[in-house]
Amino acid sequence: MEARLKKFYREKVIPAMMEKFGFTNKLQVPCIKKIVINVGVGRDNKDAKAIESVQKEIALISGQKPIITRGKKSISAFNLRRGDVCGVMVTLRGDRMYEFLDRMITAALPRVKDFNGLDPDSFDGQSSYTIGIKEQVIFPEVDYNTIYKVHGMNVTICTNAKKVEYARELLKLIGLPIREG
Repeated sequence: MEARLKKFYREKVIPAMMEKFGFTNKLQVPCIKKIVINVGVGRDNKDAKAIESVQKEIALISGQKPIITRGKKSISAFNLRRGDVCGVMVTLRGDRMYEFLDRMITAALPRVKDFNGLDPDSFDGQSSYTIGIKEQVIFPEVDYNTIYKVHGMNVTICTNAKKVEYARELLKLIGLPIREG
């Protein structure tokens, strides 16, 4: 079965983008390539229970097994040695990516306290959009009573757009609540 958001992208977003920007071919319309969810463990890098807890929660949220990221070099200011655990990340593509994005837009973001839209300036130079989430409990899959520790995460939505304005319009049409800047 096809993801609901993928079908919406194909049927509604592509024609709207073609009309607005004058694309002559459907393949010119930018699309979402991948979503990367990254959690830094920080001071808990020696605590095996905290790392295992983060892995379980990210697996619940994403539906995919995450990997452990390790430090590439030693940084004494951060009390980090080469090879130490830095964080946990997962890369979503295809239908899992669309399912996650759909759940984040419809279920998780409305649960954020005092939410008034996402920052319109969170795009980088490659038309990727990064969302900083302060608590993992906004996702309905995570039970507040079973978490080991509250932590934040970064969700990066990578597109193949040539310009930032194309990427911004794509994400707005998909339903991401980006504020007017």
